[in-house]
Amino acid sequence: QVQVVESGGGLVQSGESLRLSCAASGSISSSNSMGWYRQAPGKQREFIAIIQNSGTINYADAVKGRFTISRGDAKNTVYLQMNSLKPEDTAVYSCLYITINGRQYWGQGTQVTVSS
Repeated sequence: QVQVVESGGGLVQSGESLRLSCAASGSISSSNSMGWYRQAPGKQREFIAIIQNSGTINYADAVKGRFTISRGDAKNTVYLQMNSLKPEDTAVYSCLYITINGRQYWGQGTQVTVSS
């Protein structure tokens, strides 16, 4: 079993920055992919960014140039640096851990609120 825990959410003003952290623990491996999704009230969950086991990084168009995903040295942590935040970035941000076999584990999410 894998546990995934996010942290770093909060309330900021438009244009400010936040850094989210995600740590996976339990039956983890250094061979994994980790990413971020978000879900705003009344909307479907949407992909934000992912860093693949190979090191390949992908971003959603909505956050390209503003958000940066990175890994910690141990590869069981991932960060999301969010700059130039907008009110439309307000959502619950969830971390996803994917094993080499494709099994997925989700965190509980952390709230990000951007005021105008």
